Amino acid sequence: MKKGNIATALILILLGAWFLSIEVVPAIKAFAYGADTWPIAILGIGGLFALVGLVSWSPGLMIPAMIISTVGGLLYWQNATGRWESWAYAWALIIVGVGVGILLAGLMSRDRGALIGAMWVILIGVVNFVVFGAFLGGGIIIQQYWPVAIIAVGLVVLLSGLFRKKA
Repeated sequence: MKKGNIATALILILLGAWFLSIEVVPAIKAFAYGADTWPIAILGIGGLFALVGLVSWSPGLMIPAMIISTVGGLLYWQNATGRWESWAYAWALIIVGVGVGILLAGLMSRDRGALIGAMWVILIGVVNFVVFGAFLGGGIIIQQYWPVAIIAVGLVVLLSGLFRKKA
């Protein structure tokens, strides 16, 4: 079988098992449909993609795994804090999730070009988050964590220097 078929089959089997357990076990159903816990299901689906990507050694699955996990993490945070208006700038973190997915896929496939590209994508996401957050209401969060943008730029410069091919 091809890796793609194995990965698809594993995802479907595990998703089916999860939804069956929700229907059969009342405690799992209460957890899955709880007012405070519903974003955990989205995080679980992201983790499921990552697990299948690792088991079937399909680096490409790391990208959707990180996108889904990022959205799940954002929804979890927003649900816990009630700060739903943060979507005005938090969407930029999905770009960071794409970059992390590319980074993980690059590490799995040992692709230096993907690692450098991933760092640039992460940098773009962090810069967008900081800029849009500063203008659209992320004041306290941005004021506390703006040094992350400097760290991201430093990591991109460092990694691009380490992985650049010598002329």
